[in-house]
Parts: sequence; C-alpha cells; structure tokens
Amino acid sequence: MFAQLVSTYHLHPIVDHFTIALLTFGIAAEILAAAAVLLFRNSAHPGDRAADKRGDLSMKKMWIALAVLGAVLTAQAGQSYAAPENQVVQWNKNLLVIVRTPGAQPATIHPTHSFAIMHAAIYDAVNAIDGGHKPYLVHLTGVSPNASQDAATAQAAHDVLVSLYPNPTFQATFDTELQNSLAQIPDGTEKTDGVSIGANVAAQILSLRSNDGSNAKPIPYVFGNAPGDYQSTPPNFPKQPQFTHWSHVMPFALDRADQFRPGHPPALTSKTYTDDFNEVKSLGIANGTAATADQMLTGHFWNGAIQNYWNEITQTAAIDHNLTTAQSARLFALLNLTIADSVIAFYDAKYTYNFWRPVTAIRAADTDNNPNTTADPNWLPEVGNTTPDPSYPGAHAVISAAGASVLDSFFKRKRFDFNVTSEVMPGVQRSFKSFSAAAEEATLSRIFAGVHFRSDLTTGHELGSEVADFVVDNFLTREKD
Repeated sequence: MFAQLVSTYHLHPIVDHFTIALLTFGIAAEILAAAAVLLFRNSAHPGDRAADKRGDLSMKKMWIALAVLGAVLTAQAGQSYAAPENQVVQWNKNLLVIVRTPGAQPATIHPTHSFAIMHAAIYDAVNAIDGGHKPYLVHLTGVSPNASQDAATAQAAHDVLVSLYPNPTFQATFDTELQNSLAQIPDGTEKTDGVSIGANVAAQILSLRSNDGSNAKPIPYVFGNAPGDYQSTPPNFPKQPQFTHWSHVMPFALDRADQFRPGHPPALTSKTYTDDFNEVKSLGIANGTAATADQMLTGHFWNGAIQNYWNEITQTAAIDHNLTTAQSARLFALLNLTIADSVIAFYDAKYTYNFWRPVTAIRAADTDNNPNTTADPNWLPEVGNTTPDPSYPGAHAVISAAGASVLDSFFKRKRFDFNVTSEVMPGVQRSFKSFSAAAEEATLSRIFAGVHFRSDLTTGHELGSEVADFVVDNFLTREKD
C-alpha cells in the first residue's frame, strides 16, 4: 500500500514520509465520514430490504477500507521507524574496522584469531538464551529465555575486543559502540540479563583461549637455496616470512593442525608443474599482454586480506535473508571458526613443504632441471610484492573454499545474487550469482596476480573444503529433541 501511494502521488519514498502521513490521515477522515453516512442511511430507512442490502454491501466495503487503512498505517510505521540493527553484523563490521586500521592488529597474531574468539563468544552467549543448538565451549544453566539476545551479543563482542585490543583509543571506540548498541534495546530485566550473559561468556571464552599459543614469538626461519625451496621474494625481499609459528596455535575445532595436511607439491620436472609454471609466467607477469583486462582486474581486485571479503559477503547474506540474531550468531561463528582453523591448517602445510613462489621459480628456472621451463631473471608479478610465506597451498583458495562451503551449507541454495567490494580498490565491485562463483574467482585471481601456481590453488581448495565440512558436521549442531 505504501508503494502504491508513492507511485500514485509521485512521492520520494524517504523524503515524503510526512506527506504520506498526511495522506493517510486524509484517507482515514474520508473513511470515517463515509461510515457516518452509511450509519445514517441505515437508520433513516428501517425495514427497507433494498436499503438493507445496499447497506450491507456498503458496510462490507467500509470494513475492507478500514482494513486497507490498517495496512497503510502499519506500512507507514514500518517506514518511519527503522528496524534495529543486526548486532552480530554490526560487531563484525566493528572488528573489520579495527583490523583494517594500520598498526592496530599485532603483527604476529593472525586477525582470524580475533574473529573466531569474538564470534565464538557471541554464539555461546546468544545460544545460551535461544537454546536451539549445542554450545561451542561455554554452557550456562538457569538462563532466562527472555533475556535480550542483542544485549548479550553486544556485551560479549565488546568485552572480547576490549581484551584483545587494549589500546585506549580503541577502548573508547568499543565503549561508544556498546552504548550505541544497548541504546537500541529497551531498559529492563531482559536487557540487564542479556548484558550479564554476554559478559559471563566472553570472560570464559577469553580464559579458555588465553594460552592457545597465539602470543608466542615467530620461529626464526632459514631460507633454502635449492631448487624448489622457499626464498625471500623480489622486489621487496622480506627478511623473514610471516606467521612461522602459527601452525602451533591451538585449533578452534580441528583436533590438530595437520589433520587434513595435503600431500607434496608437484615435482619440478612433472607435467603438472610445467603447465602451472608456464601459466603463471604468462598470465601473472607485471604489465603483461597475455592476460585479458578482466583477468588483470581480477588479480588486483582480490589482492587483500581474503578473510575480510568473506566476512563482508556473509554480512550481505545475513541481511538479505533477514536472519535473526540467533541465526546470525551461528552463521558467523561457523564461518570464523572454520576460517581460523583453515589458516592454522594451511600454515602447517606451508611450513612443512616450504615451496618456492612463482617469482623465485621463474627467475631461477635454469636450476630446476626441467627442459620445458625457461628463466626470466627480471620477471615480477602483476601485483608487485608477493605475500611473505611459502606458496603451497594458496591461502586465498583455502579460505575461499572454506567460506563458500559454510555459506552453502547454511543457506542450502545454489543461487544467490550479490556484489563484492574490493578491499584494495575502493568503490570497485564485482557481481556474483553464487558463493562458489565468488570462491572460484578469488582463487584463480592469484594466478592473474602472479603469486601462485594453479596446483597451490587446487590443493588449497580441497583443504578449505575439508576443514569446513569437519566444522559444520561437528560443531554448533542442532540440539536433539
């Protein structure tokens, strides 16, 4: 009805809410006036069957009109007062702002660790109230089902982030965000109960993860010098690779870091390696001519922290599907527990096999004993610098497969139209029709970027899918009746 009024009177749906209100009250006045006339006519002609029939018909029309009026008023109320924010999505956004702030994230702690802890706390707090699924780590008893899930979400997220990011500036930001979140919730026992539950769960989750190995110092790395060995990469030549210790962090769901460790990368003299080598050499070179303009754009578009992209994709999906707080809490927990363990798993594999990056391989191809690879001593990747860690398996492939698998499992639909905004190309978006389509493009982008072999990505996709299947099948599952 609101849309019809906008169309009929050529109104702007936001600017003209006040005009809609006036029209609504005008319609109400007309209906009430018509009702008065009908009542007068019926009283003026008692016993007149024809009049009675006309009156009955008119009364039906009046009641229909009144029903329409009710619909208009309901629609107007919905348009005038915005629905409360999805607090799970909002706090996911808050954490994204932090990890994207230069210098905010400790250099030796992978940011997926923070997302997993925060969303684990949110989930256990909300699930303690909702009770629909098994808890992750914290099981509370005697919880009121009427406690505010949004209050529990905000308090749990706030308390986790205050602990993980003790910078005073961030603390003030978190406090302000908490106040904004709680201001949307009516005061009362439900709110205070929710706050208490959130604080309780956050404290327990933080305690359980306090000695998980994430605060350990990175392990000093000795670069190899044999063909196939990982070496520091041009043009910036990092002194040390990143996260050499991360495979020793306690997983969030996996039994151990090497639970799904893949097999060896292809031999340097194999056909698979030869094909992979020549593909990335041709398509991934800086300012090359073999890659199409769209392939080059793709290589740059996804050249950011891939876990951030998948959290934003999940935000879009949660909002589009109008998920409840409990549904959102479970979805983001599944996503981030899976991604965090995927990172632990791929660092186990990276520092087990220590395989060289394409830029090293292409520049040193005359040492690989493969007659079908040719060296180019000046070759550089399209995106410039290469991520400072071994090539096999590829992180984008692992995380994208993990993210898409969780989302496909949760929503159980193949078609979902959405846009993704690049983290490194402000305002640039690409459109997709499924989660798997986005995962495939994000994965292949690393060839066009010039930083991965295809076998890195194929193996990475398998690893991410295995981790996701394990988490979804064994964690946060529905409580049996």
